[in-house]
This record gives sequence, structure tokens and C-alpha cells, in this order.
Amino acid sequence: MDVHVSRSTVAGRARAPPSKSYTHRAILAAGYAEQAIVRNPLVSADTRATMRAVEAFGGAVERDADRDLLEITGFDGQPAVPADVIDCANSGTTMRLVTATAALADGLTVLTGDDSLRDRPQGPLLQAIEQLGGRAESTRGNGQAPLVVGGPMTGGTAAIPGDVSSQFVTALLMAGAVTDAGVDVALQTPLKSAPYVDITREVLDAFRVQARETERGFSVQGSQRYAARDGEYDVPGDFSSMSYLLAAGAVASGENGLVVAGAQPSQQGDTAIVEVLERMGATIDWDRDVGEITVERSSLSGIEVGVADTPDLLPTIAVLGAVADGTTRITDCEHVRYKETDRVSAMAESLTAMGASVEEREAELTIHGDQSRLEGTTLDGRGDHRIVMALAVAGLVADGTTTIEGAEHVDVSFPDFFDVLAGLGADVSR
Repeated sequence: MDVHVSRSTVAGRARAPPSKSYTHRAILAAGYAEQAIVRNPLVSADTRATMRAVEAFGGAVERDADRDLLEITGFDGQPAVPADVIDCANSGTTMRLVTATAALADGLTVLTGDDSLRDRPQGPLLQAIEQLGGRAESTRGNGQAPLVVGGPMTGGTAAIPGDVSSQFVTALLMAGAVTDAGVDVALQTPLKSAPYVDITREVLDAFRVQARETERGFSVQGSQRYAARDGEYDVPGDFSSMSYLLAAGAVASGENGLVVAGAQPSQQGDTAIVEVLERMGATIDWDRDVGEITVERSSLSGIEVGVADTPDLLPTIAVLGAVADGTTRITDCEHVRYKETDRVSAMAESLTAMGASVEEREAELTIHGDQSRLEGTTLDGRGDHRIVMALAVAGLVADGTTTIEGAEHVDVSFPDFFDVLAGLGADVSR
């Protein structure tokens, strides 16, 4: 699907979708439990993949759209061997989290995904599972899916790099809680995207599972049972998705600004988008008690910002940098190259095509906003929901019309993104 975005003004009120990161973890935690209700979940292409995985391991997921909840009957810490291959589609989170789940089953599980997912690194997680008594290998011997995983994994200590994906740590902590011996994760390199492990520990605590940080990494005791407090878990709003709405307000809102609801405080590292906008000079106010953020169109200035812990914000910050005066330098971003696409190159190439002055290095993206004037053109969304949404924000301030190919990929995390944007007054057509 192609989407066309023309220069326009946005105003009014919008609600951010529920958090994708929390939804994934809550669905799988409910799967590890006997049963649980997950309220206000994000139902998207990615989270459906996690639902299918829970069912493949012997659980059941029923959606009640009217009450906006999922009723999940879990496998109670004892996943069955799936009767078929688990297709994780484009969801890297699903593949990594349930790879560790598969290592608990007394048999072999095969996991695969689409072309993009089969290019993403899984090797460190496979090695960790083998250190913990399971079997895990890549069918092509390159550390990438398709994967064959077997168990039962008994637990112990696993040494793993911290600079490839925090999802490896999350997977081992979630599965480790139901092993006999528990799991100690020893980080070989500093952990990047650390807030995502904080999210994991927050969700685990909500399901009465305790995991702790140690001098070497993280640890979770074995023989724990998942049980949601009061039998339910309520998913908070998603700041990664919210960043596109806040950016739209900062660069293209009308006189009364834009209000974004669903912004309750949480462990999400991407709440940093509020601080980024403040540092750039945006007029922005976060009412944490109410869970609302108001942002107005502002004269922005370039800043330097590291994304070691907030990789999903890079596309948003890059667009803000192209609109701001001066230079915006995004550092610590080498791991952002291993997402659905190489997001560093994708944003560099796309913004350059729109007329921005951009310099790309391995771990750094520099945008010279004072040398940039954005013009509409046709852009490839790269099969990446975050690239598509960030480029749509750029289209709001570019001269002419910006056409984004493959825009249907917003279904991964923000299925009604373009409906929301149009409802705020944006000139959007498909």
C-alpha cells in the first residue's frame, strides 16, 4: 500500500496505542501462567505472532474486542512440543522470547519468520540456551532463523553479549523462572537497550516472578510460578509509537497544539522523547497524573543525543533534526542497524532523498537542519513500521507530496496510525 502525505497542519487530541513491548511480555507471561486476562493490549501483526506462539505451546488466546482484553489460558510453565512450525512473521521480539520458551519443551521446535526476520542475529541466544542444557541451532549454521530448539533446558549460568539485543536477556529471564535451577545471565559486554529489561522485570513482578540485577548481569530463581496479581494485567501506552505524534505536534501543529493521551509513566526508555523535545526547544508539557502530553509547534534547535538505550527513537529524532536549526548528532546507534531494516542507513538515504543534509557513520547519524529543505518525493518504507511512520511526519512539513511505499507495515505496532493522523487534520490519502 502506498500512502501520500502532503504538507499540512495537525491539531486536536489523539491517544497513543498500547505498548507493543509490554503487550508481547504480558501475553507470554500469561502463557507461562495457568491463566490470566490482559487488558488494553496492542493487537497488531507482531503481537498476534506471540499469541500464535502461546497457542502452539498448548495455551489458548481469546480476544474480547468489546471489552478490549485477551483471555489467555496458559501452559502453566510446561510448554508442549508444537505440532507445527512456529511462524514469527516479522516479529523479532516474538522469535527471541519464544526461542527460550521452546528450550523448555521436551522435544524439538522449529521457528522461522519472513525474509527480514531470517536475516536478524540470534546466535548469542542459541549459544546461551546450549549453556543452560538445551539444544539450539540455526538450520543454515549462520546464527539466523530458521531455528531448531529443544529441551528441556535445566538452567544454570549463561554468558551472553549485552550489545546485540536486550531481548536475549528478556527471553532467558522469562524462561529461567520455570527451570529447575534458575538462570544467571552473565553479560560479556555492557547492556544496550537496558530499559527494555526494566520493562521485563516490571511485567515479571506483576506476574509474581522475581528477577534481580547482579554485579555480572541478571538472575532469576527457578521453580517460580507465574500468576498475575488479581488475575489481570493492564498494558500501558506505547511511547515508541507516541513519539511520532509528539514529533508531528512539535513540527506541524496548529495554534492550540496537539494533546496525546495514554502517556502514563512506566519503565519505557522511550519516554526519553519528551526530554529530547524539551532539549530541542519544543513547548511541551507532560501531566503525569492524568497521562497526557501537550505539545505545540516550536522552533527547534539541533542537539546531540545517544540512543544506546532508546534505539526505536532514532527515526523520529532524525526527522526532528532535519527540521531543526543547526546540527543534530545521533550517537551510539550501531545496534539500530539490526532491526527490521538497517534504520540508520534507511533514514540517512530517505532524508537525503527529501533534500536533507545527512552524514552517516557506523555508530553515528548527523543531520544538518540548517542546510536542509525537505521536499516531497517517493520513498521506500523498507518493510519497517518505524521508518514508515517517521517519514510520514517528515511529509507533514515537506513541500509537495511525499509518497511512502509499503505503508501497510504500520500494522506491526500502530495499525490505525494513518487514520489517527488524518483525524488530526493531516492531508493523507492511500
